[in-house]
Amino acid sequence: MDTKELLKKVRKIEIKTRRLSDHIFGGEYHSTFKGRGMTFSEVRQYNFGDDVRNIDWNVTARYSEPYVKVFEEERELTMMLMVDVSGSELFGTESQFKNEVVTEIAATLAFSATQNNDKIGLILFSDKVELYIPPKKGRSHVLRIIRELIEFQPESKQTNLAEALKFMQNVMKKKVIAFVLSDFIADDYHQTMKIVAKKHDVTGIRIFDKREEEIPNLGMVQMQDEETGELMLVNTSSKSVRKNYSKFYHEKVKYYKESFTKSGAGAIDCRVDESYVKKLLGYFKHRA
Repeated sequence: MDTKELLKKVRKIEIKTRRLSDHIFGGEYHSTFKGRGMTFSEVRQYNFGDDVRNIDWNVTARYSEPYVKVFEEERELTMMLMVDVSGSELFGTESQFKNEVVTEIAATLAFSATQNNDKIGLILFSDKVELYIPPKKGRSHVLRIIRELIEFQPESKQTNLAEALKFMQNVMKKKVIAFVLSDFIADDYHQTMKIVAKKHDVTGIRIFDKREEEIPNLGMVQMQDEETGELMLVNTSSKSVRKNYSKFYHEKVKYYKESFTKSGAGAIDCRVDESYVKKLLGYFKHRA
């Protein structure tokens, strides 16, 4: 992709996702993800209805009338976007591939965080961490993240979510808001998820295509595993083949939901032909 085409794509995504974050998600994001606590701001004269526990007795004694301490939320937060760039993300039977929907969701979340003056970082992972961009503020930083999401070419096509979670735990010493965007066709991350979710506010966003849930009856079909590159002939007219695939797929989905929810993390399902706007808004409102 040449520079002109890349910039055009970045701008198109910015216009769409920034509009969403400005008009829809900004307030919801702020009310959902709280700051680290309350910090002292100033003192002012006591008004009827003020909490007497906030009276500043030293100032009250000095001026012979009641004054109260005013506190403000310590707002600044850090959002970490953890994005699966393995081979299975390059799939889609509708108008968009999974990785294109992932890019739009990540951009919307990033601009929502920027509206609240929060820092945003990025981890792109396959079966290893492919790219790490440390958290920073500002529009130019978000545009860099979008560019990477559009054009980055991973070295591996396989997936290891546990490695990505361990990396995030090691580099982020303070609590962050972490969004993990993947199809979660992965194994052996439950224990790591439990450890990470104790320290960080984690939400999984599962992006999937309806054709992944079941294999249609199309007879003998050559298929390729996007993560291993293996080619195979599959008899899709066989009921047992379709049943076994469906069982495998739904076991992965169950593992994802249990791993996140039992760890105290959030979990969102978003099909590529559904509105991710409604899914995110519903999740934010439920948590607020």
